[in-house]
Amino acid sequence: MTPITSIPQAIDMAAKGQIVLLDVRESGELSQSGTAKGAVHIPLGLLPLKADPRAPDYDKRLAGKPVAVFCAAGARAGRAVALLTQFGHEAVNIGGFGDWCGCGGPVQRHA
Repeated sequence: MTPITSIPQAIDMAAKGQIVLLDVRESGELSQSGTAKGAVHIPLGLLPLKADPRAPDYDKRLAGKPVAVFCAAGARAGRAVALLTQFGHEAVNIGGFGDWCGCGGPVQRHA
């Protein structure tokens, strides 16, 4: 798999189903702004429970593909990438949701 080096590349790869998009922001943030279309939402605080393949609450949507992580500005995504890598996932920080929107990434709204 080609390493993800830019948001436009992540947008293209997500559209083709080649990566998992992971939004680690809090639920309230998603309510205000929406999220990337098709993104898996796991707040950073819950990620240790959801990213460990040995844990009973493991989220299987994280398995089998590289994970492109974003948050509001990139800091939480960086922490999430470190955690995902620790659990054996291939992961990359693609920055903030505003960067995704600024590059024309599709957005879905939450009720």
